[in-house]
Order: sequence, then structure tokens, then C-alpha cells
Amino acid sequence: MTAEPDSGEGSAMIGELAGCRVLVTRERPGELGRMLAERGADVVHVPLIVVTDPPDHGAALQRELDQLDRYSWLVATSPAGAERVGAVAALHPQIRLAAVGTATEQRLAALAGRPVDLVPHRQLAAALAEELIKRCSEPATILVAQADIAGDALGSQLSMAGHDVTSVTAYATVLVEPDVAAIDGADVLVLASGSAAAGWVNAFGVQQPPIVVAIGPSTAERAQENGLKVDGVAADHSLEGLVDEVVHQVIRHQAEGRR
Repeated sequence: MTAEPDSGEGSAMIGELAGCRVLVTRERPGELGRMLAERGADVVHVPLIVVTDPPDHGAALQRELDQLDRYSWLVATSPAGAERVGAVAALHPQIRLAAVGTATEQRLAALAGRPVDLVPHRQLAAALAEELIKRCSEPATILVAQADIAGDALGSQLSMAGHDVTSVTAYATVLVEPDVAAIDGADVLVLASGSAAAGWVNAFGVQQPPIVVAIGPSTAERAQENGLKVDGVAADHSLEGLVDEVVHQVIRHQAEGRR
């Protein structure tokens, strides 16, 4: 890490993360990579998973999409999920749309041809459930398109609130063997999900850069369970909060290094 915090116009132009190599492990760096780059980071994309069709080749999802009219809400939990439902959503303008995270929102809106109705500020499935429960004054029929590793927490939370929920595996995730050389000299590892933490340990073991930052407490807990030391957890569990926490931890680390 070569940059140090400064003050004045020059610092603002360069960005707080200038000189920092930040590892992003998502399949697509997308908005997170862009936001880090805007703060001056040298973003290194090290994907740990690839998205493939589910074991049933999408048959279960297709059955539900064929009867999408019976649902009042369609929920996508990731850009990959949005890509598998967005075109059909475009044919059903009466269906309200919800997305976990702004990257998913953008992809779903583009494919559906209309704005997404609900995106939680905290980019977590639990936050989406909370806000959707508040939004629905009466029991709703909800279709959730999610990954094979997503679990049933979102669907269970909505069902417990009295909603009729169908959760379908829209895609599967497969671990890939990353380029080990890509992580050499990295300053920061950004973990935007628990699966990213597990994927990192599967690929690299418990070796890690000097700074590890997690998007939220559940991701941090998963990382720690897998043997990683987490330096910071975003106070605001969103991509913006994650990037802010990266900046905070980098500045703190630099200050400690000068003592």
C-alpha cells in the first residue's frame, strides 16, 4: 500500500484508495468495482464462482414463469437471477418487482423494461424481506428466483409474515480455480457475501491480504468460521457502506503503520 491520506484538492482528485490493490471476488466486478475505482483503488477481479444452469436445467423456474400471472411480486436476489426472469417479467407489467441490491435492480429493470418497485437500502435478503413485509398490507403471492446455495431464509421470513412464497432455484454456482498470482501484493480483500468468504478459503486457504472487509455481520461471521480475520464490517450493509468501510480501514491501517 503506497498511498497515504492527504488533504486538499490533489487528494480529492486522486482518491482515498490510490495505490491500493483491492480484490473483488464477485463473478462480475460490476458496480462494486466501479465504486472502488472511483475512490482511486486498483481493482483486481478474482472471480471465485461461475454461474450455470441448475440441475433441472431451469425446469422448475420455467413452470413458475409460465404461470407468472398468479403472482403479485417477483423477487430477484442477484443479477444472474434477474437475467433468468427479466424477459418474462416484461410480458407481465402488472407484476411488481423487487431486487436485492442496486446491481440486480439495474439488470432487472433493463430486462423488464420498467423500474423495480422495491430495493432495500441495505443490500441484504433479510432487509428486502423486512421492507416487502412492510409494503404488503395483505397476504401476497411471491415468486423468489435465487441461487442454489441461497437457502430458505428469505422465503421463510416472508412466509412467517403470512405471504404465499415460492422459492425457485434459478441458477447454480460452481467454484472455479482462480489465478493464484492475481492476489500477489493485494492490500484489501472485499467480501460481499458469505459464499465469497467460503470460496476464498476453498481457493486460497486462510492466507489473506492485510485488510479484509465484509459487507455485513453474517458475511463476517461466515468468514471467521472459515478461519479468516475480518478487520472491518460495513456499518451500512450496502455497496456504498462496504466501500466506505474499505476507505476507513485503509486510512486506519496507514495511520497505524506510521506510529
